[in-house]
Amino acid sequence: MSTDDRVGPQSANRTLLAVFAITALALVARLVGLGTRVMHWDEGRVGYWILRYHETGEFAYRPIIHGPFLPIVNDYLFTVLPPSDFSARLVVAVVGGLLPLTALLFWTRLRNSETVALALFLAVNPLFVYYSRFMRNDVLVAAFSFAALGFVVAAYDRRDLKYLYPAGVALALGLTAKENGLIYIVCYLGGAFVLFDHRLLRAAQADRPLKQTARGYLVSTKTGLSSWAGDVKSGVFWVVAHSAGAVAAFFLVIVFFYAPRPDLWQMFGDVSMAPDVLEQATVGAWEKFYGQWASGSHQSHDYLPFLFDILETIVYGSGVLVVFSLLGFVVDGYSSGRSRDLVAFAAYWAIASVIGYPVATDIQAPWAAIHVVLPLTIPAAIGGGYIYRTARQSVAIEDAIGTGIAALVILSAVVGVAGANVAYVDSTSENDKQVLQWAQPNNDLKDTLQQMGRIAETNEGHDVLFYGTKHPSSGETLFYVQDESDVLAHWQVSNWHSRLPLPWYTEMYGANVTSTPPNVTATEMAQDAPPVVIAYDWNRSELEDALPGYTVHEHKFKLWNENIVVFIDESELPESQQADLRRAEPAPTKRVRAAPVA
Repeated sequence: MSTDDRVGPQSANRTLLAVFAITALALVARLVGLGTRVMHWDEGRVGYWILRYHETGEFAYRPIIHGPFLPIVNDYLFTVLPPSDFSARLVVAVVGGLLPLTALLFWTRLRNSETVALALFLAVNPLFVYYSRFMRNDVLVAAFSFAALGFVVAAYDRRDLKYLYPAGVALALGLTAKENGLIYIVCYLGGAFVLFDHRLLRAAQADRPLKQTARGYLVSTKTGLSSWAGDVKSGVFWVVAHSAGAVAAFFLVIVFFYAPRPDLWQMFGDVSMAPDVLEQATVGAWEKFYGQWASGSHQSHDYLPFLFDILETIVYGSGVLVVFSLLGFVVDGYSSGRSRDLVAFAAYWAIASVIGYPVATDIQAPWAAIHVVLPLTIPAAIGGGYIYRTARQSVAIEDAIGTGIAALVILSAVVGVAGANVAYVDSTSENDKQVLQWAQPNNDLKDTLQQMGRIAETNEGHDVLFYGTKHPSSGETLFYVQDESDVLAHWQVSNWHSRLPLPWYTEMYGANVTSTPPNVTATEMAQDAPPVVIAYDWNRSELEDALPGYTVHEHKFKLWNENIVVFIDESELPESQQADLRRAEPAPTKRVRAAPVA
């Protein structure tokens, strides 16, 4: 056995320091330049409703924007940090950055080198990094659910039932982040059942104690309730008591997040409201979820295209991890003649996820691959630990060939992961569509939106006008909303959704927004046009004629086949910025000033 896996204070300290260092690296990778990328369509949608809640104090669970975790937590965060692309993504980035710490919860089942490798894969996997820098729930539900599993493993292995309390809290947080936390529970229960069938019953039939590797050693797991306490009766009592406490903690978190606001706070002044508030936070939330996702038509799609899409994302975004996971399965299964329980459990979980998520998802979105990749980190850690130990042993015995092969594998993995992260981080390129979801505007839109924000600070009247139009192919009405003042109904209006992610920015900047019906001509609109006019690119020529003196900025609004134009009257900008624009070199591909009227 390699010295890195010997049990002892020095080895344990090195492992702890390595995991903490990796976690620090993960946080840096997620926080640096977090606000650089312009908001995605989905980020803008959820962000807008968080701002509405932050302003009004009114919130109710809407399954279409998934769980209430981000709205509730970001509402508190926005009281400390002003709303911005950075602060909106901060919670997800921090949770994603802390995810490598969960490797320590599985330490009893892994060698030291494997524990460090697990932390490393959780820290640097390109899919985890990219979507940790994204205000969406998938990294949250994955991290919380993985932590819940880790706490349960720690409770069992360390014979300490107090770990069940953070397990209950973490599991509840996963369900408050996104409804597919239920899929994790199903996968865990299914994996445990299969593991029980394949391991415990067969071991019992053979009348021999079951053994499993824990930090490099084979230890007996033939235990009963008496190993948890002095006798069976005491063991049953404490298992039931702590389990009940964990369930109570679970429901406390569920009620806190799913209860409507301000009803939750009013309940403490009027206890007669408590039954209704608790019902809405539990049964009512379940009925909303079931009506939206379980019984609806969101899963009415062909299976194979969705399966292919997820597999393609995994290959492009987590190819290195897949290779190491395959190596880990082989090494763990053949080195001892039988894979460890944790690795077998991860295999069942991964297989169930890759089969189930193409059914469960309602759109072809790369973020779904996160939930398939996560269980693969465990066998990948086995593979990573094996390569590391092989390299050390080869160096120790001066095996040049073995050392060279191991070094080549490690170098290839580092280059592959680093290259993928560099390619994808803050990317808005169609070339990266296997990992990026298509509803992502180009980053150059952000500079234009910042100009819009500066105008909104000082302008009187309407600041921004959305030029209503019909899609040339489908005839769908876009950008026009009949009643701009009815903000609480916007989430049901498809025309309003065509503006996303722009409503996040107009709301954040406090812009006064209006729009025109598609039957209003550019000339009619221009008679009372505000300083900022936003339209689709197919209306550009008519608007250029109608808005002389405005500067035109054209931007990709999606990764392909959708562009918008933003007309800005730069005379309405603050004088300091006008001077900056005069000094700046114009970019003809972005800016074309229409000829002034004689």
